Formats: sequence, C-alpha cells, structure tokens
Amino acid sequence: MVEFTELLRRSADHVWSAIFEHPFVVELYSGSLPLEKFRYYVAQDYNYLVTVSKCFSLIASKAEYAVARRMLELAHLEATTEMENYEKLLGELGMKLEAVVKIEPSPTNTAYMNFLLATCALGSPVEGVTSLLPCFWSYAEIASKHADKLANNRNEIYRNWAKIYGEKEYLNLVNELKALVDEMASEGSYKKLGEIFMTASRYEYMFWDAAYKLEKWPL
Repeated sequence: MVEFTELLRRSADHVWSAIFEHPFVVELYSGSLPLEKFRYYVAQDYNYLVTVSKCFSLIASKAEYAVARRMLELAHLEATTEMENYEKLLGELGMKLEAVVKIEPSPTNTAYMNFLLATCALGSPVEGVTSLLPCFWSYAEIASKHADKLANNRNEIYRNWAKIYGEKEYLNLVNELKALVDEMASEGSYKKLGEIFMTASRYEYMFWDAAYKLEKWPL
C-alpha cells in the first residue's frame, strides 16, 4: 500500500523537479553560486526559522498530547540549536544577527510565512504538519539528488551548510514528519491536504527563485 505522503509527493513532482534544477540549488551544491545570493537567502531564512518555530507551537496547541509534546520539542529545537547554528553561519558569512533581524522579509517570504501561520493557526494539526512537510522533505531530496555535486564542491561554507540535509538525524526527522501526516491523514480532508502540500511546494520553489533574483519590494 502506498503511503498518503507518497501520493502527495507524486502530485507535486513537477514542482519538485523544478526545484532540483533551479539555478540557485544547482549552483549552491556545485559551489558556483555568487556569495551575495547566498547571503540574501540566509538573511531571509531568519524570519522563516522563527515562523517555523511558531508553527510547531501552534500545532501543539490543538494536538493530542503525544503529537503536542513532539511539536513543542521541535519548536524548542528551532529556537535553540537551529538558531545557534544559524548565528554561526552568519559569522562565517561576515554577517551579524543584529543587522539581519532588521532586514525586511521579501514579498515571497512574507506570503509563504503568512500561508504557514494561517494554516497552522486555523487548520487541524495534520494540516499544519502537511504545510511544513515540503520544506523539510524537499531539502532532504535536494541533498540526495545533488550529492555528487556536493562531493566536488570546493566552497567550504556551502558544503558545510548542505551536508546537514543528507545526515541520518535530519532524514529521521523528515521520516517522522511524514509518518505523522500518514497517521493523522484520515482526520482531515485528503483534497484539502493535497492543496496545502502543493501550495507549500510552490512556495518552496518561489523561495529559491526569490533568493536567486535578490527579490525586493517594488516600492
């Protein structure tokens, strides 16, 4: 029997295929991405990381105890370990957190974060986890697809950043989130979950694209 998350993944395959071949992703894993574009991406990622932490907390507020406890653990992980790693990366890029927090989220980032927050606040727990799944899962697949490129990547900053998404601990987290959706899927509308997964997948593509184009507000 095919798991529900695999059906979700298949339905968005054309979007994910575009993500795998996006110039930002390809150049990042090969080491040729201009550092200016990676700095832009990292700066935009700050608000996204904070939003993910809030989303896990929102899901926890309405979930059964076992799921709520795990969501709070993940929220704490985002707010502590992940943020510590983020600040370390900023230092390697010659950036300071005090400056990054003042950078305005891009139009795409704003829309993506609002979608996640609205879904996690107004939707069911399974809808919330489904909205977050494409981000976590697609990073793991990107790492797998471009493992050969990363092996020959001479940019230490890019190599150290990317290798995390192919490590066992990260892959275990992705599998855990997939299992949660599979277990809770019957509690929600399959059609609705498919729409959420597709929208989040599209935003993932748009996030990479915005970083590559150094997207700014028009006025």
